[in-house]
Parts: sequence; C-alpha cells; structure tokens
Amino acid sequence: MFGMAETPAAELIKDGTEATFMKDVIEASREVPVIVDFWATWCGPCKQLGPALEAAVTAAKGKVRLVKIDVDKNQMIAAQLRIQSIPTVYAFWQGQPVDGFQGAVPGSEVKKFIEGLIATAGPDKGLTEALEMAEQMLGEGAVADAAETFAAILAEEPENAVAYAGVIRCHLALGEIDQAEAFAAAAAPKIAASAEVSAARAQIELARQAANAGPEAELRAALAKDPTNRQAAYDLATALHAAGDVQGAVDVLLDLFKLDREWNDGAAKAQLITIFGALKPQDPIALAGRRRLSSMIFA
Repeated sequence: MFGMAETPAAELIKDGTEATFMKDVIEASREVPVIVDFWATWCGPCKQLGPALEAAVTAAKGKVRLVKIDVDKNQMIAAQLRIQSIPTVYAFWQGQPVDGFQGAVPGSEVKKFIEGLIATAGPDKGLTEALEMAEQMLGEGAVADAAETFAAILAEEPENAVAYAGVIRCHLALGEIDQAEAFAAAAAPKIAASAEVSAARAQIELARQAANAGPEAELRAALAKDPTNRQAAYDLATALHAAGDVQGAVDVLLDLFKLDREWNDGAAKAQLITIFGALKPQDPIALAGRRRLSSMIFA
C-alpha cells in the first residue's frame, strides 16, 4: 500500500540488458536500491545464488529490486563494470554502486546483504508519509481513518513501533482502554520497550486514572481550605489531566513534590514521570517540567 511495497512482482525481479541498464538500474536506484546479479547459464554457482537472491528480494516486499544480467548476452556492460568472475553481485543506490560480493554465498549472508542495503537507503518514504498522515488524522479527530492507516502500515512493517503505538492511542481516543491495554501487552519484544510504545502505556495508565477523577471544583475548594492537603492536591492534578489541562496537572504535582516529596512513597514524582513519559520527548511541557523537577531534586 505504501512506498515501493506497491511495486508489481514483475518489476521487483527482471532480466536486464545493456539497452535497459540505465532505466532498470541507474534511474530506478534513485527511488529504491537495485541489486544487479551478473550470471551465465553455464555457471553452477549462479544457479545456487540466483534463487536465494530472488527469495530474499521478494521477502523484502519492494524495499529493493533485482536485475539479472546474463554476461554472455551483455558483454559490454560486464566489461565496463570489470566483471571478472561470476556470480558477481553489485548493489546500486542513488545511481552509484554501494556494495557487492562475489561467489555463491549462503542464504543467511544474502539476507544480511539486503538488510544492510535497506538500512543504507533509510526509512521507506511512503511509510513515513503515511505515518505523518495518520498522526494528522488522529490529531484532527478522524480516529477511525487514523486507525485504518496505522493498521495498514503494520501490515507492511509488523514491528513499526510508531504505528503500533498509534493503534493503541486510537483505542484510547475511542475510550477503549481495555483494548488499548491488551494491544500494548501483545507488542513484539523488539518494540515492547520502545519509546513510542512505552509512551502509549503511560497514556493508558493516565486514562484509567481519568476514569476515576474527582470533581475539579470540589478538589480546588478542599485545597483552598487546606493548602497542605496532599491527597486533594494529587487528586486535583489527576482531574486537571483528565480535563486536558496537562500544564495545570504538572504545576500542581510540582507544588506537591516541593511540599512533601516523600508523601505516599513519592507519588508526586512518580505521577510526573508518568505524565512526562506520555508526552513526546520534545514537548515543551515535558522539557520544562523535567527541568523544574530536577532542580528540586538536586536543590
């Protein structure tokens, strides 16, 4: 659906010629890495390597392409690239050769070669744009559309931490806290501890607290009557966060920490860390709040 994943199978693996080399390899490598396999019909090791290359390229789902060049039929291009033995494999990216190897290497080495090439090319532009679009839709309240887009991205990259956390946040936006928690618990080990999924877990915790938040007016009145009422301050912060006043919640918790940092086993600090964790790392509230908390801790 996204990026080069839409490339038809016939475009992923093709037989190249001297006449099509510029289009199939040089020009195509401006968009996606292209692997060139120099081979011949009489070459035994080529017959071993070819299927492994094709299988790995197919498994990459459009992140790389493969062009097969028969050196007997395309002697000029083989000479220009100084092909002295076969099989020889070159990888092109942005019109230039960036990697290569000779001989029939094992399938595991072929896989590593392609993974390295994909890493060199960087993130799939189409997936990046899709993630941005999904985030925008979620921010604008089009939760169903955002969830569908995040799910489509996960179909392409099951371990995409940003998309996985996006689905969790969509459940939260719909008030489906149990579903969000279950989805978070099912995260693959590779992304379970990622910043994105960890932030989504913090948001789940805050959402559960919000469901039990007390009346803000009553809590303000209780705190006005007794400014040292720790529980009222903590509960007011919860109510403020539930109402969307994140800055207000942080301010109240910082005041509570300043008043009594040890109260309820350091509950104010723990709640602040949860709130900061639920925000993006560069969020101004998180940045300023962390600085203020650190200054109090080390004062």
